[in-house]
Amino acid sequence: MERWRRAWRGQGETGVLSKGSPGRSKLSEAQVVRPERELERDPLAHGWADQRWTLARIKTLIGRLFHVSYTVEGTWALLKRHGWSWQQPARRAIERDDAAVEVWKEEGDVAAGKTIAAERGAYLVFEDEAGQSMTPSCARTWGRIGQTPVVRVRGRGSGRVSMAAMTCYKPGERTRLFYAVREYRGRKGEPKGFGWRDFRDLIVRAHIQLRAPIVLVWDNVRLHLTAGMKEFIAANTEWLTVFQLRTYAPDLNPTEGIWSLVKRDIGNLAASDLAQITRTVKQRLKRIQYRPGLIDGCLTCTGLTLEAGRTDAGS
Repeated sequence: MERWRRAWRGQGETGVLSKGSPGRSKLSEAQVVRPERELERDPLAHGWADQRWTLARIKTLIGRLFHVSYTVEGTWALLKRHGWSWQQPARRAIERDDAAVEVWKEEGDVAAGKTIAAERGAYLVFEDEAGQSMTPSCARTWGRIGQTPVVRVRGRGSGRVSMAAMTCYKPGERTRLFYAVREYRGRKGEPKGFGWRDFRDLIVRAHIQLRAPIVLVWDNVRLHLTAGMKEFIAANTEWLTVFQLRTYAPDLNPTEGIWSLVKRDIGNLAASDLAQITRTVKQRLKRIQYRPGLIDGCLTCTGLTLEAGRTDAGS
């Protein structure tokens, strides 16, 4: 700032005009054609595991081709200048009554669950399930304006990876994540997904490791309402209390945010087999386990808050 002041006093406005980057020379208009041609190919062809062109990857690609160092911001400006954009269709998964959601946050089962958790010194636990097939989920990628990017896969394949996870919150304690992953390969007699006993075992494992009572909040899927699960809940009321999420407000479950983080990381992944998807999912979930700030952020995104001594539902 002091150098700018001296230049301004001595030379006026011309003294503070940009003189360009002090680094290496950038690409000429003729040179830009080559990285554009390379971007038309899949990132798989350049050694990346999925088919997303991110700014960091494009920056790396330019460095490999021309030994020119671009910043991420400079890469963004270059792409914008030549007709590329960050593309993903916007969509909303489910219609809901937002007014009813606000009332429910203040007075409904989640508010009651948080009150009980505070009174008992329990963890407030949110559970949810998700799945991933061989067909990859779509994620944002850089593409030419007016040309929708196409994700090329090796084939639909068979099989599915089922995932179940529980996010656990308690004021003053580190946020925890527990999960289970199961493969289904389409073999005869193989279970297609989780059964109620798998959910029971996940709850018991969480209780043992948390060493505290649990107030469990989950949705109304059929497996949560089976006779075996109801008997298990009734037999363990001293440490387990269960509330049901309303069907019109799935985004009040912080575990939905976990799936968003996982699927964002594996977006556009053209896996060679089901085992690759399973390994990738487990790696992402394990990474999130060691970053409690991410799990806290999933709760913040729901609009719900936990406070020591009492609990409130934020807006």
